Amino acid sequence: MNTIKQIEKTAKELMPLYTAGDADLPDRPLWEHPELDQVIEALRLLFDVLFPGRHIPEPADFKTFFINQLENAAETLQQEIEKALPFRWMGAADLHEKRPEIDNLYLVSTEIVNRFLDALPAIRTLLIEDVKAAYNGDPAALSYAEVKLAYPGLVAITSHRIAHELYKLEVPLIPRIMSEYTHSLTGIDIHPGATIGEGFFIDHGTGVVIGETCHIGNHVKLYQGVTLGAKSFPLDEHGRPIKHIQRHPTVEDDVIVYANSTILGGDTVIGHGTVVAGNVFLMQSTPAGSLVTRIDGGVTIKTRETPICGAGI
Repeated sequence: MNTIKQIEKTAKELMPLYTAGDADLPDRPLWEHPELDQVIEALRLLFDVLFPGRHIPEPADFKTFFINQLENAAETLQQEIEKALPFRWMGAADLHEKRPEIDNLYLVSTEIVNRFLDALPAIRTLLIEDVKAAYNGDPAALSYAEVKLAYPGLVAITSHRIAHELYKLEVPLIPRIMSEYTHSLTGIDIHPGATIGEGFFIDHGTGVVIGETCHIGNHVKLYQGVTLGAKSFPLDEHGRPIKHIQRHPTVEDDVIVYANSTILGGDTVIGHGTVVAGNVFLMQSTPAGSLVTRIDGGVTIKTRETPICGAGI
């Protein structure tokens, strides 16, 4: 068989494997969806607003720079959010809830963008505290500029704070596209649904996983390889995971979790000021001020008598 005939045969066999229509089905082609490149471009534009100078030289006029960047970001975001919004109700059957269709996608997407833009000063305020946390939390950091230019944890939390705001505004698809793009860059996987307080620092970062329903307090520090994940989750009568329930841990203020530790479960609360040593597997809550260690294959939780600094556990 020559190549032309093989192509015709393959095309004929492929055709029945794609379903047309508006339903969000496993075999539906991805004709109508946000453009990946445009979502990433919007993320880049927003990075330049939040950390001016990372990608472009100093402008002659700061206000004009902000206006131009925000206009470009807003236009790009609005177009992609408009494409994403129908997925609110297209997936509703799987979520067991009926979401009303939107009559005017342009107006709703524009309102979402305006609300998102209104949140940017608060995001910037949080990121300043994240920069401080990285500088103060790592003796290898010799300047704030080094943190802003070279630390993957800061890239990850910046992307997350952008994606999380869009997630709160119930924008489908786009927050997850942003987070997975950043995951590919940094090796840090933060679901956009996770709630993270101020002064957050991920040291080194590679292999960190933070699940959708995590609640992380202020001034929390994680090292590489940490997983804040779910236990086995309940299924509905169709055998599908039940959505929108607390599946991931709560980590209170001033907690340190060292490298390659795994903390699982929506009912697991890591108390204020707890230190979790490296290579710990934990599925239970800890009192405030605990020290959690792994000894002889088991986990020991005891009250921490003195502060622990650095990575010396």
